[in-house]
Amino acid sequence: MKKPPPNTAAAAAGKPVKRRLAEYLAERRPAAINEAVWKELLELLAPVSEGYLRELLRASGLPFEQPWAGVRQHTLEELEESLRAMGRGYAEAMEAGDRARARYCRRQAIGAKDRARFLAAKPGAGPERQALKTEMAQWILVWLENPDVFPAWVEARKRARRDDCALP
Repeated sequence: MKKPPPNTAAAAAGKPVKRRLAEYLAERRPAAINEAVWKELLELLAPVSEGYLRELLRASGLPFEQPWAGVRQHTLEELEESLRAMGRGYAEAMEAGDRARARYCRRQAIGAKDRARFLAAKPGAGPERQALKTEMAQWILVWLENPDVFPAWVEARKRARRDDCALP
């Protein structure tokens, strides 16, 4: 069987995802990761996972539009920022009648909630980590219940947490 020429999709598929992404970014030079870029990359780099693609794109330093950025949850501050941005993306999708994009926003939040719960229950997770991830899951549940209420709720929740910490 004859080997395909190096400029075909078959040859590209043999390259590592990281290298193909670097070549794409060098050639296309997108200003940000928006829906069109995200979908093109998922197709070009298939069968790449969304999580791995996000990780690689974050390392590139390019700004992300929501919901393509996903929900970051290393810290409460990062989670809050992600959920506020996701809320804006969700509201824009709903206003535009883009139900598929709105569902995608919710799926990202549901995945983040499931991950927080998994990490809270993970054997070997210390009490501090369990408490943090449980708190994060609660924040995400509030967002899922009503994204419009989340900004006010999170401010009240942060005040309550500060007040709890001030107690002897």
